[in-house]
Amino acid sequence: MAALTPRTHALTTRLPNVGTTIFTVMSTLAAEVGAVNLGQGFPDFNCDPVLVDAVTHAMQAGHNQYPPMPGVPALRQAMAAKMQALYGLRCDANTEITVTAGATQAILTAILAVVHPGDEVIVLEPCYDSYVPNIELAGGVAVRVPLTPGSFRPDFGAIAAAITPRTRALIINSPHNPSGQVWTEADMLKLQELLAPTDVLLISDEVYEHMVFDGQQHQSAARFPGLAARAFIISSFGKTYHVTGWKVGTVVAPAPLTAEFRKVHQFNVFTVNTPMQHALAAHMADPAPYLQLSAFYQRKRDLFREGLAATRFTLLPGQGTYFQCVGIGDLAVPERDLPEADFCQWLTREIGVAAIPLSAFYGNGFDQKVIRFCFAKKDDTLHSALQRLARL
Repeated sequence: MAALTPRTHALTTRLPNVGTTIFTVMSTLAAEVGAVNLGQGFPDFNCDPVLVDAVTHAMQAGHNQYPPMPGVPALRQAMAAKMQALYGLRCDANTEITVTAGATQAILTAILAVVHPGDEVIVLEPCYDSYVPNIELAGGVAVRVPLTPGSFRPDFGAIAAAITPRTRALIINSPHNPSGQVWTEADMLKLQELLAPTDVLLISDEVYEHMVFDGQQHQSAARFPGLAARAFIISSFGKTYHVTGWKVGTVVAPAPLTAEFRKVHQFNVFTVNTPMQHALAAHMADPAPYLQLSAFYQRKRDLFREGLAATRFTLLPGQGTYFQCVGIGDLAVPERDLPEADFCQWLTREIGVAAIPLSAFYGNGFDQKVIRFCFAKKDDTLHSALQRLARL
Protein backbone atom coordinates (compact mmCIF):
# COMPACT_ATOMS: atom_id res chain seq x y z
CA MET A 1 0.00 0.00 0.00
CA ALA A 2 1.37 3.40 -0.95
CA ALA A 3 2.22 5.72 1.91
CA LEU A 4 -0.09 8.64 2.41
CA THR A 5 1.46 11.94 1.42
CA PRO A 6 0.52 14.64 3.92
CA ARG A 7 -0.91 17.78 2.43
CA THR A 8 0.33 21.18 3.46
CA HIS A 9 -2.57 23.48 4.29
CA ALA A 10 -2.09 27.21 4.10
CA LEU A 11 -3.47 28.86 7.21
CA THR A 12 -4.32 32.48 7.81
CA THR A 13 -3.53 33.20 11.43
CA ARG A 14 -6.18 34.76 13.65
CA LEU A 15 -3.45 36.48 15.68
CA PRO A 16 -0.70 37.59 13.28
CA ASN A 17 1.04 39.78 15.85
CA VAL A 18 1.21 37.16 18.60
CA GLY A 19 4.20 34.96 19.32
CA THR A 20 5.64 33.38 22.45
CA THR A 21 4.94 35.61 25.44
CA ILE A 22 7.75 37.45 27.19
CA PHE A 23 6.85 35.59 30.39
CA THR A 24 7.61 32.23 28.78
CA VAL A 25 10.79 33.58 27.18
CA MET A 26 12.18 34.97 30.43
CA SER A 27 11.16 31.99 32.56
CA THR A 28 12.82 29.63 30.08
CA LEU A 29 16.00 31.71 30.07
CA ALA A 30 16.01 31.89 33.88
CA ALA A 31 15.81 28.11 34.08
CA GLU A 32 18.58 27.68 31.49
CA VAL A 33 21.08 29.91 33.31
CA GLY A 34 20.02 29.22 36.90
CA ALA A 35 18.76 32.74 37.56
CA VAL A 36 16.37 33.73 40.33
CA ASN A 37 13.06 34.12 38.52
CA LEU A 38 11.36 37.35 39.58
CA GLY A 39 9.80 37.67 36.14
CA GLN A 40 6.61 35.64 35.88
CA GLY A 41 3.98 36.50 38.48
CA PHE A 42 3.42 33.46 40.65
CA PRO A 43 4.36 32.52 44.24
CA ASP A 44 7.16 30.04 44.91
CA PHE A 45 5.67 29.10 48.29
CA ASN A 46 2.83 26.75 49.17
CA CYS A 47 -0.77 27.59 49.87
CA ASP A 48 -2.48 26.97 53.22
CA PRO A 49 -2.42 23.19 53.86
CA VAL A 50 -5.96 23.49 55.21
CA LEU A 51 -7.07 24.39 51.69
CA VAL A 52 -5.31 21.35 50.22
CA ASP A 53 -6.97 19.16 52.85
CA ALA A 54 -10.33 20.64 51.84
CA VAL A 55 -9.74 19.51 48.25
CA THR A 56 -8.96 15.99 49.44
CA HIS A 57 -12.09 16.00 51.59
CA ALA A 58 -14.20 17.18 48.65
CA MET A 59 -12.84 14.38 46.47
CA GLN A 60 -13.42 11.77 49.17
CA ALA A 61 -16.95 13.12 49.63
CA GLY A 62 -17.68 12.31 46.00
CA HIS A 63 -17.49 15.79 44.44
CA ASN A 64 -15.80 14.51 41.29
CA GLN A 65 -18.39 14.92 38.54
CA TYR A 66 -19.57 17.96 36.58
CA PRO A 67 -20.83 20.76 38.80
CA PRO A 68 -23.55 23.15 37.60
CA MET A 69 -22.44 25.21 34.60
CA PRO A 70 -22.39 28.55 36.52
CA GLY A 71 -20.40 27.03 39.38
CA VAL A 72 -20.96 25.22 42.68
CA PRO A 73 -23.81 27.03 44.48
CA ALA A 74 -21.92 27.19 47.79
CA LEU A 75 -19.00 28.99 46.15
CA ARG A 76 -21.25 31.47 44.35
CA GLN A 77 -23.08 32.13 47.63
CA ALA A 78 -19.78 32.68 49.43
CA MET A 79 -18.77 35.19 46.75
CA ALA A 80 -22.09 37.00 47.06
CA ALA A 81 -21.57 37.33 50.81
CA LYS A 82 -18.04 38.64 50.27
CA MET A 83 -19.13 41.22 47.69
CA GLN A 84 -21.72 42.59 50.08
CA ALA A 85 -19.45 42.55 53.14
CA LEU A 86 -16.47 44.21 51.43
CA TYR A 87 -18.03 46.42 48.78
CA GLY A 88 -21.67 46.84 49.73
CA LEU A 89 -22.91 45.20 46.52
CA ARG A 90 -25.96 42.99 46.78
CA CYS A 91 -25.85 40.41 44.01
CA ASP A 92 -27.83 37.28 43.28
CA ALA A 93 -25.65 34.18 43.47
CA ASN A 94 -27.90 32.40 40.99
CA THR A 95 -28.10 35.01 38.25
CA GLU A 96 -25.16 37.38 38.78
CA ILE A 97 -22.10 35.28 39.71
CA THR A 98 -20.27 32.76 37.51
CA VAL A 99 -17.26 30.62 38.41
CA THR A 100 -14.62 30.63 35.69
CA ALA A 101 -11.45 28.75 34.75
CA GLY A 102 -9.31 31.60 36.02
CA ALA A 103 -9.43 35.33 35.31
CA THR A 104 -7.93 35.06 31.83
CA GLN A 105 -10.83 32.89 30.67
CA ALA A 106 -13.23 35.28 32.37
CA ILE A 107 -11.83 38.24 30.43
CA LEU A 108 -11.98 36.40 27.11
CA THR A 109 -15.53 35.20 27.74
CA ALA A 110 -16.75 38.67 28.73
CA ILE A 111 -15.29 40.13 25.55
CA LEU A 112 -16.69 37.38 23.32
CA ALA A 113 -20.09 37.83 24.95
CA VAL A 114 -20.50 41.53 24.20
CA VAL A 115 -18.04 42.61 21.50
CA HIS A 116 -19.21 42.33 17.89
CA PRO A 117 -17.05 42.66 14.76
CA GLY A 118 -16.04 46.29 14.33
CA ASP A 119 -16.79 47.28 17.93
CA GLU A 120 -14.09 49.29 19.69
CA VAL A 121 -12.73 48.38 23.11
CA ILE A 122 -10.53 50.81 25.01
CA VAL A 123 -7.49 49.36 26.77
CA LEU A 124 -5.23 51.38 29.04
CA GLU A 125 -1.54 50.70 28.42
CA PRO A 126 0.61 49.20 29.78
CA CYS A 127 -1.81 46.27 30.10
CA TYR A 128 -2.02 42.54 30.68
CA ASP A 129 -1.08 40.79 27.48
CA SER A 130 -4.33 38.89 26.94
CA TYR A 131 -6.58 41.93 26.51
CA VAL A 132 -5.79 42.89 22.93
CA PRO A 133 -5.68 39.34 21.47
CA ASN A 134 -9.05 38.68 23.13
CA ILE A 135 -10.53 41.75 21.45
CA GLU A 136 -9.10 40.71 18.10
CA LEU A 137 -10.51 37.18 18.44
CA ALA A 138 -13.95 38.74 18.90
CA GLY A 139 -13.47 40.80 15.73
CA GLY A 140 -13.23 43.99 17.75
CA VAL A 141 -10.79 46.86 17.46
CA ALA A 142 -8.49 47.63 20.38
CA VAL A 143 -8.16 51.36 21.05
CA ARG A 144 -4.99 51.88 23.07
CA VAL A 145 -4.93 54.77 25.54
CA PRO A 146 -1.71 55.20 27.53
CA LEU A 147 -1.69 55.68 31.25
CA THR A 148 0.47 58.65 32.25
CA PRO A 149 4.12 57.55 31.81
CA GLY A 150 5.99 57.38 35.11
CA SER A 151 2.98 57.69 37.41
CA PHE A 152 0.66 55.34 35.49
CA ARG A 153 -2.32 57.43 36.55
CA PRO A 154 -5.42 57.33 34.33
CA ASP A 155 -5.66 60.20 31.85
CA PHE A 156 -9.40 60.84 31.77
CA GLY A 157 -9.09 63.45 29.06
CA ALA A 158 -7.47 60.85 26.81
CA ILE A 159 -10.05 58.24 27.76
CA ALA A 160 -12.90 60.64 26.99
CA ALA A 161 -11.33 61.52 23.64
CA ALA A 162 -11.12 57.81 22.75
CA ILE A 163 -14.84 57.14 23.25
CA THR A 164 -16.78 57.07 19.98
CA PRO A 165 -20.22 55.77 18.95
CA ARG A 166 -18.48 52.47 18.17
CA THR A 167 -17.01 52.05 21.68
CA ARG A 168 -18.47 48.91 23.19
CA ALA A 169 -16.36 48.47 26.32
CA LEU A 170 -13.50 49.78 28.44
CA ILE A 171 -11.09 47.51 30.32
CA ILE A 172 -9.58 48.74 33.57
CA ASN A 173 -7.23 47.01 36.01
CA SER A 174 -6.68 48.07 39.61
CA PRO A 175 -4.49 47.24 41.43
CA HIS A 176 -2.58 47.48 38.19
CA ASN A 177 -0.32 44.94 36.55
CA PRO A 178 2.44 45.75 35.69
CA SER A 179 2.87 49.10 37.49
CA GLY A 180 1.48 48.36 40.96
CA GLN A 181 -0.59 51.56 40.76
CA VAL A 182 -3.96 51.67 42.57
CA TRP A 183 -6.96 53.68 41.41
CA THR A 184 -8.40 56.01 44.04
CA GLU A 185 -12.01 56.69 44.97
CA ALA A 186 -11.73 59.98 43.07
CA ASP A 187 -10.55 58.06 40.00
CA MET A 188 -13.52 55.72 40.14
CA LEU A 189 -15.97 58.56 40.66
CA LYS A 190 -14.48 60.35 37.67
CA LEU A 191 -14.83 57.20 35.59
CA GLN A 192 -18.44 56.80 36.71
CA GLU A 193 -19.15 60.38 35.68
CA LEU A 194 -17.41 59.90 32.35
CA LEU A 195 -19.33 56.76 31.42
CA ALA A 196 -22.73 57.91 32.76
CA PRO A 197 -24.03 59.39 29.47
CA THR A 198 -22.75 56.45 27.41
CA ASP A 199 -23.65 52.80 26.81
CA VAL A 200 -20.03 51.73 27.24
CA LEU A 201 -19.64 48.51 29.24
CA LEU A 202 -16.88 48.10 31.82
CA ILE A 203 -14.61 45.09 32.26
CA SER A 204 -12.95 45.57 35.65
CA ASP A 205 -9.96 43.28 36.18
CA GLU A 206 -9.61 43.14 39.97
CA VAL A 207 -7.50 40.02 40.46
CA TYR A 208 -5.15 41.81 42.88
CA GLU A 209 -8.02 43.23 44.95
CA HIS A 210 -6.59 41.95 48.25
CA MET A 211 -3.09 43.38 47.69
CA VAL A 212 -3.41 47.09 48.48
CA PHE A 213 -0.82 48.69 50.74
CA ASP A 214 -0.16 51.57 53.12
CA GLY A 215 -3.69 51.75 54.51
CA GLN A 216 -5.36 52.30 51.16
CA GLN A 217 -8.63 50.60 50.27
CA HIS A 218 -9.37 48.70 47.09
CA GLN A 219 -11.88 50.71 45.09
CA SER A 220 -13.83 47.95 43.38
CA ALA A 221 -16.25 48.88 40.62
CA ALA A 222 -18.75 47.14 42.90
CA ARG A 223 -18.65 50.15 45.26
CA PHE A 224 -20.01 52.53 42.62
CA PRO A 225 -23.61 51.93 41.48
CA GLY A 226 -23.11 53.62 38.11
CA LEU A 227 -20.15 51.34 37.37
CA ALA A 228 -21.50 48.13 38.90
CA ALA A 229 -24.61 48.39 36.72
CA ARG A 230 -22.49 48.12 33.54
CA ALA A 231 -19.55 46.01 34.74
CA PHE A 232 -18.10 42.56 34.57
CA ILE A 233 -16.09 42.43 37.83
CA ILE A 234 -13.37 39.77 37.66
CA SER A 235 -11.65 38.13 40.64
CA SER A 236 -9.06 35.36 41.04
CA PHE A 237 -8.87 32.70 43.74
CA GLY A 238 -5.43 31.80 42.38
CA LYS A 239 -4.03 35.20 43.29
CA THR A 240 -5.85 35.38 46.62
CA TYR A 241 -4.98 31.93 47.96
CA HIS A 242 -1.56 31.32 46.32
CA VAL A 243 -2.95 28.65 43.97
CA THR A 244 -2.42 30.15 40.52
CA GLY A 245 -2.23 26.67 38.98
CA TRP A 246 -5.80 25.87 40.01
CA LYS A 247 -7.13 28.41 37.50
CA VAL A 248 -10.35 29.35 39.30
CA GLY A 249 -11.90 32.81 39.22
CA THR A 250 -15.28 34.51 39.29
CA VAL A 251 -17.22 37.10 37.34
CA VAL A 252 -19.84 39.27 39.00
CA ALA A 253 -22.16 41.12 36.62
CA PRO A 254 -25.78 42.28 36.44
CA ALA A 255 -28.20 39.52 35.41
CA PRO A 256 -28.56 40.61 31.74
CA LEU A 257 -24.78 40.71 31.29
CA THR A 258 -24.37 37.43 33.16
CA ALA A 259 -26.92 35.76 30.87
CA GLU A 260 -24.87 36.76 27.82
CA PHE A 261 -21.64 35.77 29.56
CA ARG A 262 -22.97 32.29 30.33
CA LYS A 263 -24.05 31.74 26.73
CA VAL A 264 -20.36 31.83 25.80
CA HIS A 265 -19.03 30.28 29.00
CA GLN A 266 -21.08 27.11 28.53
CA PHE A 267 -19.39 26.45 25.20
CA ASN A 268 -15.80 27.56 25.76
CA VAL A 269 -15.41 26.02 29.23
CA PHE A 270 -18.82 24.68 30.32
CA THR A 271 -17.76 24.30 33.92
CA VAL A 272 -14.82 24.38 36.33
CA ASN A 273 -12.95 21.84 38.47
CA THR A 274 -15.46 20.50 41.00
CA PRO A 275 -13.40 19.57 44.11
CA MET A 276 -11.48 22.85 43.95
CA GLN A 277 -14.75 24.78 43.97
CA HIS A 278 -16.03 22.92 47.03
CA ALA A 279 -12.71 23.44 48.81
CA LEU A 280 -12.69 27.17 48.08
CA ALA A 281 -16.28 27.52 49.27
CA ALA A 282 -15.38 25.90 52.59
CA HIS A 283 -12.20 27.99 52.92
CA MET A 284 -14.10 31.24 52.36
CA ALA A 285 -16.06 30.68 55.56
CA ASP A 286 -13.07 32.31 57.27
CA PRO A 287 -12.36 35.75 55.75
CA ALA A 288 -9.02 36.11 57.55
CA PRO A 289 -6.84 34.77 54.70
CA TYR A 290 -7.95 37.44 52.22
CA LEU A 291 -8.34 40.16 54.82
CA GLN A 292 -4.73 39.62 55.94
CA LEU A 293 -3.27 39.30 52.46
CA SER A 294 -2.39 42.99 52.08
CA ALA A 295 -0.28 42.91 55.25
CA PHE A 296 1.37 39.68 54.11
CA TYR A 297 2.46 41.13 50.79
CA GLN A 298 3.25 44.60 52.14
CA ARG A 299 5.90 43.04 54.37
CA LYS A 300 7.43 41.35 51.32
CA ARG A 301 7.22 44.56 49.32
CA ASP A 302 8.99 46.48 52.09
CA LEU A 303 11.71 43.84 52.40
CA PHE A 304 12.30 43.92 48.66
CA ARG A 305 12.24 47.70 48.36
CA GLU A 306 14.67 48.06 51.26
CA GLY A 307 17.10 45.77 49.47
CA LEU A 308 16.67 47.56 46.15
CA ALA A 309 17.39 50.88 47.86
CA ALA A 310 21.01 49.70 48.17
CA THR A 311 21.27 49.63 44.38
CA ARG A 312 21.01 52.41 41.80
CA PHE A 313 17.66 51.22 40.53
CA THR A 314 15.04 53.97 40.71
CA LEU A 315 12.13 52.73 42.82
CA LEU A 316 8.70 53.53 41.41
CA PRO A 317 5.72 53.64 43.78
CA GLY A 318 4.34 50.19 44.62
CA GLN A 319 0.82 50.71 45.95
CA GLY A 320 -0.58 47.25 45.24
CA THR A 321 -0.20 43.85 43.53
CA TYR A 322 2.92 41.75 44.08
CA PHE A 323 4.99 43.60 41.48
CA GLN A 324 7.65 46.26 41.89
CA CYS A 325 8.72 48.45 38.98
CA VAL A 326 12.13 50.12 38.83
CA GLY A 327 13.88 52.52 36.51
CA ILE A 328 17.21 51.39 35.06
CA GLY A 329 18.45 54.74 33.67
CA ASP A 330 20.65 55.61 36.67
CA LEU A 331 22.50 52.30 36.92
CA ALA A 332 26.28 52.56 36.73
CA VAL A 333 26.57 49.94 33.98
CA PRO A 334 26.70 50.52 30.22
CA GLU A 335 23.87 48.00 29.72
CA ARG A 336 21.44 50.60 31.15
CA ASP A 337 21.34 52.07 27.64
CA LEU A 338 20.06 48.84 26.13
CA PRO A 339 16.37 48.50 25.26
CA GLU A 340 14.42 47.15 28.23
CA ALA A 341 14.01 43.69 26.71
CA ASP A 342 17.75 43.37 26.00
CA PHE A 343 18.57 44.69 29.46
CA CYS A 344 16.37 41.99 31.03
CA GLN A 345 18.19 39.34 28.99
CA TRP A 346 21.53 40.73 30.22
CA LEU A 347 20.29 40.93 33.81
CA THR A 348 19.19 37.30 33.69
CA ARG A 349 22.40 35.97 32.11
CA GLU A 350 25.01 38.12 33.85
CA ILE A 351 23.49 39.10 37.20
CA GLY A 352 21.31 36.03 37.65
CA VAL A 353 17.92 37.65 38.24
CA ALA A 354 15.04 37.54 35.75
CA ALA A 355 12.69 40.51 35.31
CA ILE A 356 10.13 41.60 32.71
CA PRO A 357 10.50 44.70 30.48
CA LEU A 358 7.57 47.09 30.73
CA SER A 359 7.77 47.59 26.97
CA ALA A 360 6.21 44.11 26.62
CA PHE A 361 2.96 45.54 27.97
CA TYR A 362 2.66 48.16 25.20
CA GLY A 363 1.46 47.52 21.67
CA ASN A 364 4.17 49.75 20.20
CA GLY A 365 6.93 48.52 22.53
CA PHE A 366 7.16 51.90 24.27
CA ASP A 367 10.49 51.88 26.11
CA GLN A 368 10.81 54.09 29.19
CA LYS A 369 13.73 52.29 30.87
CA VAL A 370 11.47 50.52 33.39
CA ILE A 371 11.39 46.84 34.30
CA ARG A 372 9.14 44.78 36.59
CA PHE A 373 10.04 42.36 39.39
CA CYS A 374 7.66 39.96 41.15
CA PHE A 375 8.10 39.75 44.94
CA ALA A 376 5.56 36.96 45.55
CA LYS A 377 8.44 34.77 46.65
CA LYS A 378 9.87 33.17 49.76
CA ASP A 379 12.02 35.51 51.82
CA ASP A 380 15.04 33.34 51.00
CA THR A 381 14.32 33.78 47.29
CA LEU A 382 14.09 37.55 47.67
CA HIS A 383 17.30 37.70 49.73
CA SER A 384 19.11 35.63 47.11
CA ALA A 385 17.91 37.94 44.33
CA LEU A 386 18.85 41.04 46.32
CA GLN A 387 22.35 39.72 46.96
CA ARG A 388 22.85 39.36 43.22
CA LEU A 389 21.27 42.72 42.42
CA ALA A 390 23.57 44.39 45.00
CA ARG A 391 26.29 44.10 42.34
CA LEU A 392 24.44 46.95 40.62
